[in-house]
Amino acid sequence: MSDFIFHPRGLQGEDCLCGFAKTKKMSHLTTEQRYMIYTLYRQGYSQSYIAEKIGKHRSVVSRELKRNSDPLSEDYDPEKAQQMYQKRMHEKPKRIKFTPEIKRIVDSGLAKGLSPEQIVEQCKERGIEGMVSHERIYRYVREDKEAGGTLYKYLKCQKLHP
Repeated sequence: MSDFIFHPRGLQGEDCLCGFAKTKKMSHLTTEQRYMIYTLYRQGYSQSYIAEKIGKHRSVVSRELKRNSDPLSEDYDPEKAQQMYQKRMHEKPKRIKFTPEIKRIVDSGLAKGLSPEQIVEQCKERGIEGMVSHERIYRYVREDKEAGGTLYKYLKCQKLHP
């Protein structure tokens, strides 16, 4: 063994199979990786071994088996797992861009003396759900101030924010 580094969980090295020594790129599992998990798991290999073979941390394999196995039979089906993954990604809330229309709504609300929290609440009441968060509005005001703008002057407490 060579190139050991100290790790809170003990010595780690390039020959260690635990997965902590080498940083693995975070990304979603592919269909091929799901089939490999299925095949190796059915052959009786450990989750750590499977993780090493697919280039992921063992917690990824554990989570995949737990999340996508049949609750009754505890069988793992890679096709069904891929379908469940795609369904989760489809249902996941999409990031809403801070569009010119949203900026206009925010600018108008600030000019009326509303706080970012009140602007978000009014949008919810009008049915404009998920428009933007109050944190994003504060960031918008801060960016405006840094660019020489005056939106920050509309905030009730100019010292605490941007």
